[in-house]
Amino acid sequence: MIDESALISRKEMLKVAVLGMAGLSLPGTAMATVQAGANQGISIEDLKACEKIAGIEFSDEERRAVLGAVRAQLAEAESLRKVPVDYRDEPPTVFSPIGRPRSLTAPVSVDSRPSGLSRPKAELDLAYLSIPELAGLLRSGQITSVELTKFFLARLKKYDAKLNCVITLTEELALTEAARADREFARGVDKGLLQGIPYGLKDLFAVKPYKTTWGAAPYENQKFDHNATVYERLSAAGAVLCAKLSMGALAMNDVWFKARTNNPYNLNQGSSGSSAGSAASVGAGLLPFALGTETLGSIMSPSSRCRVSGFRPTYGRVSRYGAMGLSYTMDKVGPIARTIEDAAIVFSVLCGYDPHD
Repeated sequence: MIDESALISRKEMLKVAVLGMAGLSLPGTAMATVQAGANQGISIEDLKACEKIAGIEFSDEERRAVLGAVRAQLAEAESLRKVPVDYRDEPPTVFSPIGRPRSLTAPVSVDSRPSGLSRPKAELDLAYLSIPELAGLLRSGQITSVELTKFFLARLKKYDAKLNCVITLTEELALTEAARADREFARGVDKGLLQGIPYGLKDLFAVKPYKTTWGAAPYENQKFDHNATVYERLSAAGAVLCAKLSMGALAMNDVWFKARTNNPYNLNQGSSGSSAGSAASVGAGLLPFALGTETLGSIMSPSSRCRVSGFRPTYGRVSRYGAMGLSYTMDKVGPIARTIEDAAIVFSVLCGYDPHD
């Protein structure tokens, strides 16, 4: 169920979107400079006239911030109009894959076995172990999922003040899922390498009953009455959701409605975006893995900056049901983890056909 108190009108949304594209949330970062010759004829007065048509109103400061972006977009439109298009050319929104996956339910097999590693003497070392290493500790009884979950929850609480990577801590759910994993281990039930492993989700995935804010103030109290498919698949695999992680507002950049998410290796620098919290939390050892989404660099860019392994799957390989759409023909869902092997393990659980998508 959507919390109607969090909804805004289409008119207000138009203003938020225009200001967001102009980068107004970061003073001084609006697109004030454009290529030489790009539609410099657009003026502040022109913007005022357009506001009347759209039924919105900006302040003078907002108009100055938006002006550069408007000029740049018009210049891009002018360049596109110069490209000859035959009437038989299909629009780029047509997606026609050739053939179909060999399997719709289990298309990926990962040959990875739990490690025979002994539990580290220094507790801090747990933060940087791989998924197979943590899976080995769980299966050998050297640590419980509840212990492991409490360890990562404590790290999230301790370091979020510096990184600004957590929007919602799902502590109650995490401890419930961890206890379930421990009971299953005790009965000899083995669901795979992610069983009992804590993780985080970018906060554009719906998980009831928690808020799904999309990183934007107008949606700060938004809730849905369904779960994202990726959460359902990870839950079925026994993984433990510890947090809904920060993202740039409406999946752009690394600034959300409370703060900028920081790079754990350089706190004076943003973590890049838009999967900002997912990359920062894994990079800082606050979680073994997290999920991000990418339209045009939103997994790759923060992963590179935060020194973790991000995997951007082929379009359509992982279900987007229950996730905010930024570009319905470009959005991809993928894992962010400590190693490439870890990313492959997570991907093997996520991918496959979903009738809801």
